[in-house]
Amino acid sequence: MNVKELRQRLSLTQKQLAEKCGVNSRTVQKWEAGGVIPAATQLLLEKMLSEHESNTSVEPKANFDKGVPYYNVDFIGGFDIIINDQTVNPDYLIDFPLYRKATCWCNITGHSMEPEITHGDIIALRKIEDWRFLPYGEIYAIVTKNDMRTVKRIGPSPNPGCIMLIPTNKSQEYAPQELKTEDILHVFEVMGCMKKL
Repeated sequence: MNVKELRQRLSLTQKQLAEKCGVNSRTVQKWEAGGVIPAATQLLLEKMLSEHESNTSVEPKANFDKGVPYYNVDFIGGFDIIINDQTVNPDYLIDFPLYRKATCWCNITGHSMEPEITHGDIIALRKIEDWRFLPYGEIYAIVTKNDMRTVKRIGPSPNPGCIMLIPTNKSQEYAPQELKTEDILHVFEVMGCMKKL
């Protein structure tokens, strides 16, 4: 059982899954890294997934009546200035019960987060109001004060007042980058992704 995939399908953070399983977040991190999951916990996870999927549709639907807004805006699977900013009016709404808690859907462009998130996917984002204490290792969409938008896993920086932006793609052209927290304007949790409709 892939715990990370299951957690994402349940739209839970590592902390939330840990609370539901009666363990700490570090244990969930170990499970996601391939650690051994106790048999009783496996049964609990399977039950949680089964109940969740019986209450949700697995097919997303684009419409104009209900759902989460989709904005034709690119977040870069890299780190660059973004030209398009169509954040005033959404193109349509995406009704996908699995991601009802999302704030919006946006595009991903670039290859630095592959194979987890691929070029051309659209990503479900949930705005983090107080992002001062983000758990390291999770994937976030970050908007900076100088109009850059990127999607990266975050990690600690050796420099105070900074975080590291860590790509999934291990190719030499994608290296971790440091970002001053004072330059951050908005942070969104990347809840999941899907191929564009």
